[in-house]
Amino acid sequence: MQRNASTLHPILLVHGLFGFDRIGPFGLFHDIKQALRSAGARVFIPYLSATHTHEARGDQLLAQVERVLEGTGAQRVNLIGHSQGALAARYAAAVAPGVVASVTSVSGPNHGSELADYLRKALTPGRLPERAAETIATLFADFLSLLSGHPQLPQNAIAALNALTTEGVCGFNEKYPQGLPRSWGGKGRELVNGVRYYSWSGTLGSVDDESLDKRDPLNGCCRAFSRYFTTEADQNDGVVGRFSSHLGTVIRSDYPLDHLAVINQGTGQLRKGVDPVELYVRHAERLRKAGL
Repeated sequence: MQRNASTLHPILLVHGLFGFDRIGPFGLFHDIKQALRSAGARVFIPYLSATHTHEARGDQLLAQVERVLEGTGAQRVNLIGHSQGALAARYAAAVAPGVVASVTSVSGPNHGSELADYLRKALTPGRLPERAAETIATLFADFLSLLSGHPQLPQNAIAALNALTTEGVCGFNEKYPQGLPRSWGGKGRELVNGVRYYSWSGTLGSVDDESLDKRDPLNGCCRAFSRYFTTEADQNDGVVGRFSSHLGTVIRSDYPLDHLAVINQGTGQLRKGVDPVELYVRHAERLRKAGL
């Protein structure tokens, strides 16, 4: 059956921490972008700093939104942000709602990440562990920017970590509350200032689940990270808690997908029949039906 994901407004897929648009032949959202384009959508992947604050990355995103609008003649865009990319998208929509038709958070830490809380506590401010970690993370981010052809992008690993903690995101939410639930684990308003808000995310599930590919090293990393969660110990994707991800209309927050599988990174084996690429095509169809 021919799919129709020809949204009124172009779609921008926004990467998160340590993300990139393309390195050589490898694109972070490659399969998702191709599936959306095959279904009729206009899709773009902006390039943002691999490590920085939500606001800094959001300003970079807005600059590229303007270029997309100029190049396509469109009036607005649909932003789909993965992980920290969701907060950059939220910032862009909050400060420039006139050019953003919708924001979709995919595994976004909209109430902070318990993993970031643990890492922040593990680093001693102003002493060697923090400086060493910052140097390593910044060098890695600079390396990613160089490989992706954007060496001019600024990097700030410690600022990114601070911004992703529960405390850091709480401060961000006080300034940009659009689409946030009023109660923990609830749904937020879908329509705010003319912008529609949606979200979906996944959880790790049982380690005994036969549908999971035990050979997937990325899933193994997510399971290792999951040990540092307390509030959402059994309800997280390895990086972000299930209820922390809620924003606007919550499509679903317990897909059997880890934090990287939700953008189709891993061995490629489907989890319980859930195809992460299909989620994006289905959502584009949802946006089209909403007139977006």
